[in-house]
Amino acid sequence: MIRKYVALGVLVLAALLFLLWLAGQLGLLQGTPKAPLGVQQGRLAPPSLTQNSVSSQAGLHPDHPQAAYAAIEPFTPRAGETGADALERLTALLSQQPGTHITHQSDGYVHAEATTRWLRFVDDIELWHDPATGLVHVRSASRLGRKDFGVNRTRTEALRAAFVHGSPTQ
Repeated sequence: MIRKYVALGVLVLAALLFLLWLAGQLGLLQGTPKAPLGVQQGRLAPPSLTQNSVSSQAGLHPDHPQAAYAAIEPFTPRAGETGADALERLTALLSQQPGTHITHQSDGYVHAEATTRWLRFVDDIELWHDPATGLVHVRSASRLGRKDFGVNRTRTEALRAAFVHGSPTQ
C-alpha cells in the first residue's frame, strides 16, 4: 500500500515539474521589469524590495530595506581607459555570457536580459557610465520571485572578473 502512495507521489511530482518546465518554455515565467529601466536624474532604479537584485547605487537609497543586501561595487575603468571605453568592453563581455543578449544600447547606457536555460526566467542587467565619476554603475535584478539565491551577484562578479582579468583588447 505504501509503495502505491510513493509511486503516486513520484508521478504527481514529475507531472508538476514537467508543467513548470513547460510554462518556462512557453515564456510564462519571463515576467516584466519591476522598476522603470534606464537612468533617471543620474540614477539607475533602486534595488528591488526583496532579495533578488544588486546595485552599485544602493548606497544612494540608505533607507531602502534591501540597500545593504543589494550593495555591490561599480566597475572602475583601467588606468588610461575612459568610462565610455570601459562600458564598451563590459558590453562586449556581457554579450558573451550564455543566455544574455543586449536589448538596448544608447550613449552611456546598456540594458541586457539574461535568460535561464531551463525555466526561461529573465533578469534585467543595466550598465551606465556616469560621466561625473568615470565609473560604470550596474544594476541587475530578477523579474520574478522574492529571492534570487545570489544569481545576480554571482553574474555581476563573474562579469567583474572577466573585466578585470581580461585581455586589454577585450
